[in-house]
Amino acid sequence: MIVRMWEAKAETYGFADLITWVCETALPDFEHDPLHLSSEVFSSTDHRLVVISKWRSNPRALPDPPPTLVARPPHSWDFTQVDR
Repeated sequence: MIVRMWEAKAETYGFADLITWVCETALPDFEHDPLHLSSEVFSSTDHRLVVISKWRSNPRALPDPPPTLVARPPHSWDFTQVDR
């Protein structure tokens, strides 16, 4: 399994709209992908939004959000579980 963490810093005025865009536009596109297992969305008080998505393999990138909603381009990282 691969876990992709996607993080965006929203413009203060665009935070609610960024959450709506992620939940109603970006993530629903993954739901039909057989490699996608699940996704969770988290927010912080400093207007950051994090999406944690789990994939069987080959994680898909979230599309770029509308540039007016973000303070800087989003970042993403892939992780795999560590056996301990």
